[in-house]
Amino acid sequence: MFTFTELRLLCAESIFLKYSGYFLPLLLFILTKYVWKRFACSSANAARIQKEVIDTSNNIQTDATNDEIIEDEYRPHLPELEHVAYRGLIEWLDKSGDKFFKLANDRRSIRKFAKNKHVDIEVIEKCILAAGTSPSGAHTEPWTFCVIQDALIKQEIREIIEAEEYLNYSQRMSRQWTTDLRPLKTDFIKEYLTDAPYLIIVFKQVYGIRSDGMKQQHYYNEISVSIATGILLCALQSAGLNSLVTTPLNCGPAIRNLLNRPQNEKLLVLLPVGYAADDCCVPDLQRKSLNDIMVTY
Repeated sequence: MFTFTELRLLCAESIFLKYSGYFLPLLLFILTKYVWKRFACSSANAARIQKEVIDTSNNIQTDATNDEIIEDEYRPHLPELEHVAYRGLIEWLDKSGDKFFKLANDRRSIRKFAKNKHVDIEVIEKCILAAGTSPSGAHTEPWTFCVIQDALIKQEIREIIEAEEYLNYSQRMSRQWTTDLRPLKTDFIKEYLTDAPYLIIVFKQVYGIRSDGMKQQHYYNEISVSIATGILLCALQSAGLNSLVTTPLNCGPAIRNLLNRPQNEKLLVLLPVGYAADDCCVPDLQRKSLNDIMVTY
């Protein structure tokens, strides 16, 4: 420990303290100059950017050539036609909604299909046509429905999915996830992929390709395709067919390559479709009541 006398001597001999009256103003001057220089550069950059924006805007407004390019680049993908009069509904089940509720409420997810019960492809086509009536963002219709009935392709799809599902169940899924699936008695074995007469693989088109080769943005593509899939499920049910909604985790790229689909298509859902086997069982589930799902104002 220093004594008070030693501290006084030390301070007296310190060069910095001895000349602090010179050092501190110099330090303050350097710091002020640095801050002012940074501020001046920032202001100059902001003014330059603003000037460039203004100049660009002026060029677009006054240059007819640029106007033509912009108009061509941003043309709508639909023809700009006059709207037509809405003719009103011409088909409905009943005006109470009761028949459709009974139809929808009767649907169950089926994991065991009759192997040898034939389904006419015309029925599948009509159901997909119904799905194609779905609304979509800016009417871009961003969906592709791949219908698989070839046994060899179905087997390849099953092998892809089961290999990934084994990893999902054993490594990737959380403990809570697999616990929540336990009452449904699902695992990585997917016999329904080869037993069902048809697999409908639904791809969302994240963008389209215009006739001039430019990309066409597909707005709300996942929501649009999900709505179409809901209509497809109802159409299949109304035709007396059973189905299952599956979302093959980490399988999309491999299945897309197998089916030789373009890069702008991403797998959304896979639907095995057919008739339930005679010994098919389903979980004993209860659906939420109206009070649980609807709020009125």
